[in-house]
Amino acid sequence: MNENLQGLVIAAFGRHYLVELPDREIIECVPRGKKSEVACGDTVEVTRTGTDQGVIDRIAPRKTLLYRSDAFKQKIIAANVSQIVVVVATEPSFNDELLARCLLAGHDQNLDILIVLNKCDLPQIASARAQLAPYTKIGYRVLELSAKQDVTPLLSHLQGHTSVLVGQSGMGKSTLINALIPDAFAATREISTVLDSGKHTTTHARLYHLNADSHLIDCPGVQLFGLHHLDFAAIERSFPEFLPYLGECRFANCSHSHEPNCAILKATAEGKIDERRLKLFQQITAK
Repeated sequence: MNENLQGLVIAAFGRHYLVELPDREIIECVPRGKKSEVACGDTVEVTRTGTDQGVIDRIAPRKTLLYRSDAFKQKIIAANVSQIVVVVATEPSFNDELLARCLLAGHDQNLDILIVLNKCDLPQIASARAQLAPYTKIGYRVLELSAKQDVTPLLSHLQGHTSVLVGQSGMGKSTLINALIPDAFAATREISTVLDSGKHTTTHARLYHLNADSHLIDCPGVQLFGLHHLDFAAIERSFPEFLPYLGECRFANCSHSHEPNCAILKATAEGKIDERRLKLFQQITAK
């Protein structure tokens, strides 16, 4: 039964992973050893140990790795993605700092970035647009839609990508997934069957195939997105509106918070940098 195979990790449940084989068969796998660094989206080599079970022997080299971290640990989100889609909504109101942190994580891995403003059929649309105005002004793509009414505008943005869908709870991400992938519930039932009727209940991420060239990884809602793995310079470079002014400050180690002759503070005072974006930068780098 020790059969060596290559497959794609399509779901993560703690230390248990679902691996899709080339013939679309799905088997449940565990990593060798106690430490697990496997991510949804990984290409892995597995050894089959039973009819629908296996052991992950090796992770193939990754193109990208999206993760969050604090001072003590890191949480892997997805591997080998080419685009991050951050979902926000008109109601409930979204967290500005969480959005900024998700974008920074995308910049760090050189991902294409798309912000989706969901629930655009609600009356709070004007307020949400105003909140996103600083992002559109500096070139971020923002797509407005209502997942309950029509998600087709999103499809062209997903074509040819392996996209990861992230956002805080309550933004309508599940509605979006179910509208994009009508058989998502069927896939969930299939996964529950493989995993013995859902004995593993915490899903870290799950990959769906939109078509042969386009894939979507859904992640649970997040309220925190730690960036402990990014240093000050990396965060600084990931604020696109800062780039023309970097290296122009009086002090090489300028924190852009209080120093005299700070080019970033000067540009903000002149209206060239949005004041709220500067405050977000200061909040993120102060932690």
